[in-house]
Amino acid sequence: MLITRRRALQNLSIGGMSVAMASCLRSIHAHGLADEQTLPKRFVFVVKSSGIDKYNLVPPGLGNHFINPDDGKKLGNRGRLQGPLVNVSLADHKLPEKLAALETLKDRLTILQSLSGVGFRGNHTKGFGTLSLHDSETVAVAPTLDCLLGQHLSAGPYAMYGMAMNGRLLGNDKAEDSYCYPNLSAYGAAKPVAYQASPRKAFLELFGAAVTTPAELEKKLALNGNLMDFLNDDAKRVKKQLSGEDRERFDLYLNSFQSLRKIEQKKVALRERIQQHAPELTDRYDETTPSARIDSHFEIASAALISGLTNVVTLRPDTLGVKYTELGLSDHVHGLGHLAENTASNGWTGHQARMEIEKLHMHAIANMAEKLESIPEGDGTMLDNTMIVYMSCSSGDHHCEGYDWPFVLLGGLGNKLNMGRYIEYPKYGTEGHRTVGNLYLSLMEAAGLKRSATFGQPDANLSHLDTTGPLHELMA
Repeated sequence: MLITRRRALQNLSIGGMSVAMASCLRSIHAHGLADEQTLPKRFVFVVKSSGIDKYNLVPPGLGNHFINPDDGKKLGNRGRLQGPLVNVSLADHKLPEKLAALETLKDRLTILQSLSGVGFRGNHTKGFGTLSLHDSETVAVAPTLDCLLGQHLSAGPYAMYGMAMNGRLLGNDKAEDSYCYPNLSAYGAAKPVAYQASPRKAFLELFGAAVTTPAELEKKLALNGNLMDFLNDDAKRVKKQLSGEDRERFDLYLNSFQSLRKIEQKKVALRERIQQHAPELTDRYDETTPSARIDSHFEIASAALISGLTNVVTLRPDTLGVKYTELGLSDHVHGLGHLAENTASNGWTGHQARMEIEKLHMHAIANMAEKLESIPEGDGTMLDNTMIVYMSCSSGDHHCEGYDWPFVLLGGLGNKLNMGRYIEYPKYGTEGHRTVGNLYLSLMEAAGLKRSATFGQPDANLSHLDTTGPLHELMA
């Protein structure tokens, strides 16, 4: 792990020093912080299906409000116990088993529990509503958080880049081999984002300009330029014959070609950096088991961030039809969500199977974090300026209602957020309860994105509570 100037300064105590020395250290520290404000900020959203079990996110030694103390059974969606705000340091606690892969990174880890996202539909998934917090399960009606952040933060070819196993909700356990629509991200109403399912095609799309020979690249750019010139000349003739909505649609069509041309030009500008950090293209990118796909997607996403191709990535590691056969499971994710204490195909209970799947995701997240930690940036590393958000499209349960929505945050955003914490908010509807919208406002503020007092649809059942602004406990 790199020892950076900022960390060294954080470990120094000014107590007992001379006034002059203390003043000097404060000046140096302030200068370091000022430099960090100009560093790029990045986000990785990892959105799994079927909920994230909340009862096994509580560190040992803390009271678990998601388990019945009388019989040890897991409590349902609205069955959690009453309790005040919990805000404790993870330094004093070992991480729960599910998060064991992140133990060495727990000073960069914050676990958030009992945020709510209620008021919009979603049985197995909130769909686009997951990141927009609107009643938008299958049709995009508002921009999603990842796209908003991408447009604000990304200076590279892609505002946001998405990768998914497949795009169907139920009944599909086959990894797709091209673009798909997981109904998760959107730039606005009726503007959904296509995700790339194939690691090989994602590699060629993202890093192809760097692996192409200079002669081939020059030929490709010349061809693209000639094609665009032809299209523009031809378009002028066609456009004269159109009017009203037809002309507007035609403009959008032409803009898409212009956007592709700009993407290719930006890739060429990043050629040397892409060559330095692009992963190796091997046959493993053609493997279709969930764990192989997940590892490939995370590897490609890490390289895309490091290369500057984008500053925001959204990963969809599974959907309800996926079967984790490498774990000995013939049950799909949907079936596991209904098992609870009943036995899965390999002898695990449904709860155990779901935890093992989430542990697999955590290992991929830990590998990504370690890669970002190895890249110096400013007085720290890329991880210091990147936030990995692990969440579900269906809150904390298989059939989502959104009353308890857990989040795992890993990384840093230039010291804008309090990391190394376990924060659990009071039960839905009680004083002090907060919402997913408050979390999204916190992330936006930390990223320097102008925000309003609220995000998404308001919950009419919480009109007696203050649900405006960011999470004060999370903001540094």
